[in-house]
Amino acid sequence: MRTRLSIALLALSPFATALAQSAGAPRAQTVNGTVVGTTLPSGVKAFRGLPFADAPVRENRWRPPQPVKNWSGVRKADRFADQCMQARVFGDMMFRNSGVSEDCLYLNVWVPPNAQPGANLPVLVYYYGGGFVAGDGSEPRYDGESMAKRGIIVVTTSYRLGIFGFFSHPELTAESPNHASGNYSLMDQAAALQWVQANISRFGGNPKHVVIAGESAGSFAVSAQMASPMARNLIAGAIGESGAFFSTTIATPTRDSTEKVGTAFAQKVGAGNLAALRAISATELLDWSGRPGMPRFGPNVDGYFFPEVPAKIFAEGKQAKVPLLAGWNSEEMTSRAIIQETPNSENVKAFLAKMFPKNTDEAVKVFPASTPEEAQQTATDLASDRFIGFSTWKWLDVHAKTSGKPVYRYLYARPRPPTVEAGVTPNLAGGVTRGGNTPAPPQAKGAVHSAEIEYADDAELLRELHQVVQPERCGPAELARGQSGRERAGAAHPDRRRHARRGGAARAVSVAGPDLLGGAVVAGPPTLTPRGQSRWGQSQTGLPPAAMGSDAFGI
Repeated sequence: MRTRLSIALLALSPFATALAQSAGAPRAQTVNGTVVGTTLPSGVKAFRGLPFADAPVRENRWRPPQPVKNWSGVRKADRFADQCMQARVFGDMMFRNSGVSEDCLYLNVWVPPNAQPGANLPVLVYYYGGGFVAGDGSEPRYDGESMAKRGIIVVTTSYRLGIFGFFSHPELTAESPNHASGNYSLMDQAAALQWVQANISRFGGNPKHVVIAGESAGSFAVSAQMASPMARNLIAGAIGESGAFFSTTIATPTRDSTEKVGTAFAQKVGAGNLAALRAISATELLDWSGRPGMPRFGPNVDGYFFPEVPAKIFAEGKQAKVPLLAGWNSEEMTSRAIIQETPNSENVKAFLAKMFPKNTDEAVKVFPASTPEEAQQTATDLASDRFIGFSTWKWLDVHAKTSGKPVYRYLYARPRPPTVEAGVTPNLAGGVTRGGNTPAPPQAKGAVHSAEIEYADDAELLRELHQVVQPERCGPAELARGQSGRERAGAAHPDRRRHARRGGAARAVSVAGPDLLGGAVVAGPPTLTPRGQSRWGQSQTGLPPAAMGSDAFGI
């Protein structure tokens, strides 16, 4: 009788309830409280919607991410949190949450089936793309299950976007203890890394083996976190897919100039002070910021997150001294971005003369257009360089010279399969348009912007489709000389003479590096081609890419 009573009392206790829940769902004890996730059919444990910062609403709007408040009991982590405030800008983005909200600073964790606290597994933190105006960690193409099945803990995180993430104003600077305003989006990303440092060992991860990765704006974010004193000591490696803060694609103006933009915005919406701006609803603010003629907001040199221009930080060797794998795709941008009609010898030369008035003769040699096929390829290459190829190459080049760490470079060249979904038309920079009667553009011959994401984030799929190869190292001296491991080994380049004439560095074709993720494959099928975007050698051509605004393209 006494035994039965003891069992009955135990069954009613919170301890017994916790045991029952843990039998069917995984638990983790974070520094802020207990969370319970879900176990996927593969055995991978998923924790979705974990807060890494307090809600950036009301008085926290346009402030650095604030600490999470502790909770008692068990917090469910079985569904994705709302995406950060954004308009539907890109038709290829599919979200697995219920909508948008200003309360959006949450992350998701995928844990290998047999992982235990303290297992010291490698960790990948992934930043989504979307031009810093759209995107979310719930997108299926960023799902971490596949890599988790291979022994990697995967984290995707949200961050504030657009006006919510980058608004700058004199009153914000005045109230800031750091005398800074703007860059809240980048601070969110750093706060997620701080959360990982404090918590990931409780999920089985190694806080000393955290690799950050991202595509497009996410790749820009990786270069930003490497450059910032807020984050550069929190990472062990970096992976960038198309983009870095080394060009005017996404510029980093001074805080003074962005404050003037913020003041102009406030005047346009009739807000006389910061309190009035914070009183505007999130929906209204998003609507105002997207109207034609309204100012746009992006990163700045605020003196806090970015003490200096990111490129200067790298040049002076003040960035994170970690291995870097980065690259770009063979058709990041269509030729229509620079030449509306069919490229030919005459209009390509005319465009080069306009773009490089002081170096036209040299430009014609670097970008030949003697045949229709060559003109088309050259126009595509040049558009891709100007869009995102050059900045990614320059990131690799400078990091190789100043970090003392291994640098890996890839070129992804597998064309995306034709679109089969009804009512969907391919668009610029790898995006799509849904609905309407827009005529379909010609099928891309190369890999468009973002085409590698599904391959990069689904390591198991990649292994099934393509042979896995070991990385070729391209260290500082070799990269500066424009040599890959394959060339150092004496393998013939498919078009060495022409490639050399164009002043370009042969591309390392590896897809991953053991220094980064313990051998995990993180990019598409290896390809070495004579064409592409890396034609800048040691930047001696004197032909920097012209400014190209990011508004028209999904970075």
